[in-house]
Amino acid sequence: MKKYLIFLFSFLLLYSTCHAQDKFLSIDDVVFNSYSLLAPTNLRQLNWIPNSNDYAYLLVDEQPQKLVKFSAENEKSETVLTLEILNQKLVEASFDELKSFPFFSWIDNATISFNHDNNLFQYNIEKNKLIKINNYPNEAENTTTAPNNNFIAYTIENNLYVALESDNFIQITTDGKTGIVNGQSVHRNEFGINGGIFWSPKSNYIAFYRMDETMVTDYPIIDISTTPATYKLIKYPMAGQTSHQVTIGIYNIQTQKTTWLKTGEPLEQYLTCVTWEPTEKYIYVTHLNRDQNNMRLIKYDITTGEQIKVLFEEKDNEFVEPEHDLFFLPNDNNRFIWFSERDGFQHLYLYDTDGKLLKQLTEGEWVVKSFEGFDKKGENILISATKDGVLENNYYIVNIESGKMTKVSNGVGSHRVVGNSDFNYFIDSYSSIIVPREINIVDDQGEIVKNIHKAKNPLKDFKIGKTEYSSVKTNDGVELFTQTIYPPDFDPTKKHPVIVYVYGGPHSQQIFNHWPAGRYDFWFHMMAQNGYIIFQLDNRGEDNRGSDFEQATFRRLGTIEVQDQMSGVNYLKSLEYVDKDRFGVFGWSYGGFMTTSLMLRTDGAFKVGVGGGAVIDWKYYEIMYTERYMDTPGTNPEGYKEANLLNYVENFKGKLLLVHGTADGTVVWQQTLAFVQKATNLNKQLDYYPYIGHEHGVRGQDALNLYTKITNYFLENL
Repeated sequence: MKKYLIFLFSFLLLYSTCHAQDKFLSIDDVVFNSYSLLAPTNLRQLNWIPNSNDYAYLLVDEQPQKLVKFSAENEKSETVLTLEILNQKLVEASFDELKSFPFFSWIDNATISFNHDNNLFQYNIEKNKLIKINNYPNEAENTTTAPNNNFIAYTIENNLYVALESDNFIQITTDGKTGIVNGQSVHRNEFGINGGIFWSPKSNYIAFYRMDETMVTDYPIIDISTTPATYKLIKYPMAGQTSHQVTIGIYNIQTQKTTWLKTGEPLEQYLTCVTWEPTEKYIYVTHLNRDQNNMRLIKYDITTGEQIKVLFEEKDNEFVEPEHDLFFLPNDNNRFIWFSERDGFQHLYLYDTDGKLLKQLTEGEWVVKSFEGFDKKGENILISATKDGVLENNYYIVNIESGKMTKVSNGVGSHRVVGNSDFNYFIDSYSSIIVPREINIVDDQGEIVKNIHKAKNPLKDFKIGKTEYSSVKTNDGVELFTQTIYPPDFDPTKKHPVIVYVYGGPHSQQIFNHWPAGRYDFWFHMMAQNGYIIFQLDNRGEDNRGSDFEQATFRRLGTIEVQDQMSGVNYLKSLEYVDKDRFGVFGWSYGGFMTTSLMLRTDGAFKVGVGGGAVIDWKYYEIMYTERYMDTPGTNPEGYKEANLLNYVENFKGKLLLVHGTADGTVVWQQTLAFVQKATNLNKQLDYYPYIGHEHGVRGQDALNLYTKITNYFLENL
């Protein structure tokens, strides 16, 4: 087992150097304090002021709250706006006061924009002037402000509207109803889609999705709060069934007419990566076939809706996943950057608008995780990537012409970096297993110019055990990264039970060097305080390791992942301080599927399991996700049979608790109910708990019941 010594004793060091560490985490801490009292302090709304070397953030602990400006080049600071002054201007204009500073964005170096009570405002700091720009109705959803910072597009129920000025609301679509959806996310948020409204760069047009679901099977969600119980129907296309059909409209603000892109057939295709060309003459759309193994990037004329050209295609024997827009170079309407995994790792490619590949911008056995923008001249880009290790998240400047990469994140850990317009200064916020949060201003060589925030350790009064990052190898030589959390005052001469936390599904990476954040992390440490070793392993099928790693589970979900998880378990069982007979496992969603798989498909390796919102049979899961990784039940019957956990219920040993939200529209309740029925038929003593009215997660006060139940289940049975 390979150990990453840079992290190995980090939490042990933290533990030994802090005083008065005698407190233990409670379930209340886990549920209610993970994101507040136990979270490292931060700088609210920290960002660069446009076209300057100045940055600003809110001082919220002072009264009145104030927005303060600083320079990257010296120690000068200036209060540019207080909440008191902002409220005075709101009251003078007959609007309600704000209780705290609103979320705002910088329009230029003197103007901010914000929403308040369904109104869009701009405030000019230099002139001390508040202007109401626009407003929208109370029932508006999916509100999206145009690049001109004046117009607002939004939806009401399933129709699309636009507000061009205050109280001037134009209804763009009229056919929205049950089964017809306009201006909203489509394809169940797969393919990087998170909305359905796309403003053109100059705010003259709105592109929008129209989704026809009338042909998709209705699925009932039961509501027991009524007398008698009632149900609502959602559209839920299960693997192999009829899918919805999506088209794209282009609404002309001036003519108030809509042109529909002639996206053609087959109608059951996926349309994503919708990107406006800077001149607003053309729009680009990625077409992905239902099998998800062939994508085409197509250029459209927005005035006619006609296809101008197929720029290029990408094919793969397993699957292709287009998830990123085109990024046009500033001041160059003819060149753009494209994400692709064609060489086995996700990298960036430079194309022209004729579809000619000009160059590959990044390459190597590592992945580009995100594109963060251009400098003002359009000569350099900022990206995040795994070039210096998959356990970290680092940022780099890449010169478009030469391909030269310069690392600008400073410090071992997980970074979030934002550059100013010239890319000569960067805000670098990061954490690691020994750094709660540190925020620095760095230059274009990654040298620290100054530290602007260093969070205190919020866990200094708690007994926190050591965290260790390591790796194991599978029988066929694949390296898998792991994280182990040990009990405080760990005694290697004693036997300890192990709880394996697992997710295991695509588009996830659980193991990375960061400060504990969120309920799961704090629950891990709470259980470690109860004497358990907490173990995680990133198996094949997960993210940021290249296509061979990510596609290893293709058509066989649940098989390779279980084998990989058992590589970690078998290593742990070889250790003298591990109780080989006391292994538990916990996971949610795909992790619920993995938890149940590990309980049923490992010959009793696990004594106790808790699975939440679990997929049981992939034929009950939605088309877009399932068919990418499994094909259809008709084309891959053996794969679906192998993955179907109903076929392994007879193997069930030990104690298994399944929980599920009764209103879950992601992993429908039918999944685990089918498992309950099969267990009952075979007289297998399963434990089961439905969370009434909850969706794919358990929210609010009921989360206390959930975490109490999970905790007690392990304490009582493992």
